[in-house]
Amino acid sequence: MTIPTTLFAAACKGGGLIGLPTWYMYLDGNTDAAGNCAPVMSGINDIWLIVAAIIEILLRIAVLVAVFFVMYGGVKYITSHITSNPAPEELVKARRSIFNALIGLLIAMVAAGAVQYIAGGIN
Repeated sequence: MTIPTTLFAAACKGGGLIGLPTWYMYLDGNTDAAGNCAPVMSGINDIWLIVAAIIEILLRIAVLVAVFFVMYGGVKYITSHITSNPAPEELVKARRSIFNALIGLLIAMVAAGAVQYIAGGIN
């Protein structure tokens, strides 16, 4: 049984907000005469594809947050290093913040790649 979801008529392979994927990125779609593409759900596996797309969206947001924290830690490191009397504990905190953000960035990127690979295998 095929259930078209015409409420979300958009380019099926297009990007969402600020380059994030759409929740229906792994679903097949039907194109009408106007060129609009509507995602189509055709089975129970499609629910897992939607879940994978939502997880990928959340992981990409985590990547953006990690990049922000790397920049934040870098600014804290530079500003604490510029002062006439830099406190060593502030430098250590800033370096630890950068290191933790880089670890989070790596984990989120690997997890997003794994989700993309698994969802491609389901589809």
